[in-house]
Amino acid sequence: MASSNFIDYVKINCRSGAGGAGSVHFRREKHTPKGGPDGGDGGRGGHIILRGNPQLWTLLHLKYRKHIKAESGVAGEGGRRSGAQGEDVILEVPLGTIARNPDTGEQLAEITAENQEIILFPGGRGGLGNDHFKTPTQQAPHYAQPGEPGIEEWVVLELKLLADVGLVGFPNAGKSTLLSVLSAARPEIADYPFTTLVPNLGVVAYRDYKSFVMADIPGIIEGASQGKGLGLRFLRHIERNSVLLFVIPADSEDIRQEYNTLLNELREYNPELMDKDRLLTISKTDLVDQAELERIKETLPKKLPVTFISAVSQQGLDELKDSIWERLTVTPEPSE
Repeated sequence: MASSNFIDYVKINCRSGAGGAGSVHFRREKHTPKGGPDGGDGGRGGHIILRGNPQLWTLLHLKYRKHIKAESGVAGEGGRRSGAQGEDVILEVPLGTIARNPDTGEQLAEITAENQEIILFPGGRGGLGNDHFKTPTQQAPHYAQPGEPGIEEWVVLELKLLADVGLVGFPNAGKSTLLSVLSAARPEIADYPFTTLVPNLGVVAYRDYKSFVMADIPGIIEGASQGKGLGLRFLRHIERNSVLLFVIPADSEDIRQEYNTLLNELREYNPELMDKDRLLTISKTDLVDQAELERIKETLPKKLPVTFISAVSQQGLDELKDSIWERLTVTPEPSE
């Protein structure tokens, strides 16, 4: 999918509907000339509602809808007839969408489940008709409540992809190739640095009809947490991954240093990422001999689970999936 079609951040103006006014009306029939007040209530204004849709994975459909307006409620009528409610506006969004106040950054809502609905901005209540205000001493009230106004606010919708495993690595580490081999996802693969311009999701089949979701995040470079490269824009997606899988090619000059640099960029972006489970896989093992692999093993963190794979020759992939599944289903000791 082209990068222009992946939208994970939109700012829109929302206005919920105003409530309808209550009615001031008196019953006037041929045989009941002084029937008393019978004004009906106004209808509620329409809500602005967020709804989770697992078929969506981008906010592209909202990119050009800068103003969202719900319908106002209808005024009440005589005969105690209530006005109709304003029609709600339902905004379908991908799972993992967060709504924030653009000025304060306050989180207003979070959608994480299919068909989950959250009222983002409620419509105004309809006003009560004059029928509600009659008393023994005030039998003909000539007033009713106006409807409450709706709410008009700007809101930011921000998508953080929901995935079990997030692939973390420098450009050209082999993340896209790994995702394409393990799942049905078909990310663009080439030999230039920033092949992956947008996150890609794939469902990885496991034993006994089990599966997990893997996300390929665009390559991080040193300084990504300060805005260099493409990493900063997409680092937010890593916050939703249960397990972080660091991918470093076997022909790298210093694998331990690359791992530490990646770890530091995540720490600088959000220290809470250090609490996530971590795995390390050494990719492109077909490019080095066995002696070099043995040397690499001696340089790696001792407590960090490590696998050696080649996506091209499909070596070590079952072992990698076993290691991922174990991390997803068992609470491990903290990584080094």
